[in-house]
Amino acid sequence: MRIIAFVKYVPDAAGDRSFEDDNTVDRESDGLLSELDEYAVEEALQIVSQAGDGEVIALTVGPEDAEDAVRKALQMGAHKGVHVYDEDIEGSDALSTSKVLAAAVRKVIEDEGDVDLILTGLASTDALMSVVPVQVAELLGLPAATQASDVEVNGSTVRVRRDGDTASQYIEVALPALVSVTDQINEPRYPSFKGIMAAKKKPLEDYDLEDIDLDAAEVGEDAAYTEVIDITARPPRQAGEIVADEGEGGQQLVDWLASKKLV
Repeated sequence: MRIIAFVKYVPDAAGDRSFEDDNTVDRESDGLLSELDEYAVEEALQIVSQAGDGEVIALTVGPEDAEDAVRKALQMGAHKGVHVYDEDIEGSDALSTSKVLAAAVRKVIEDEGDVDLILTGLASTDALMSVVPVQVAELLGLPAATQASDVEVNGSTVRVRRDGDTASQYIEVALPALVSVTDQINEPRYPSFKGIMAAKKKPLEDYDLEDIDLDAAEVGEDAAYTEVIDITARPPRQAGEIVADEGEGGQQLVDWLASKKLV
C-alpha cells in the first residue's frame, strides 16, 4: 500500500498575515504545516499500519520554507517526502497548483511505483477553497471521494463515510483513488522525540518544473484564471461597553439588547 498525502505550508494563523505587492499571500514569513492536512497524514499512517505494509509519501508544492511542512509529516511518521519548488510556480491559482500536484504524482509513480491512494485535507487554512483535491483527481483520471469522516480500505476499493447534518452518506470507489478527509476523522499524533530524530534521515526529494515535465507557461501568475484585485484589512475590534451594576444592571442589559434588536 503506497499512499501520497498532500501537505501545504501555510502562514501561521497566530501570526501577522501579510501580502506581497501583487496581492498574493506572503509565503516567506513564519509558516507551518496546514492543520487540516495533519488529519490526512494521520489517516495515511493509520491505513498503512492496519495494512501491515506500505509507505506514506508527503508531497508539497511551495517556496523553499515549504520543506518544513514535509519535515513535520516525516516527524509524524511519513516514510518519504517530495517538495516541488520552482520560482515559475509563484502566483499560481488553484488550477495551476492542481496541475503541479498531478504532475508531481505522476513523477512519484514513475520513480517509486504505483500509488494506491491520495489523501488530502478538507481545505488549506490560508485559501480555504476546497477545490484542489477534485481538480487533481480529474487531471489524473481518478475517482474522488471528498469530505470523509471515516475511511476504510477493502482490497481494491476504498469506502468513505460523509457525515451531514441529518444523515451519513457512504461512498465506495475503486482504487487507485483520491480522498479528502475532514477534521473529524482522527486525532493527529504529536511527533515524538524519536520521530523527530528519525525524520532527519528520511529521504526528501526536490523537484522543479523540468523534473515533473510541466511547462512554466501552464503555471504561475500569468497562467492564473483568478486575480486578487484589492485587499482590505479587517476593521479593528471596537471597545466594549461596560455596565456598572448599581442595582439597575439587569435593566440596562435588557435595554442594550433591545436597542440592538436582540430581544
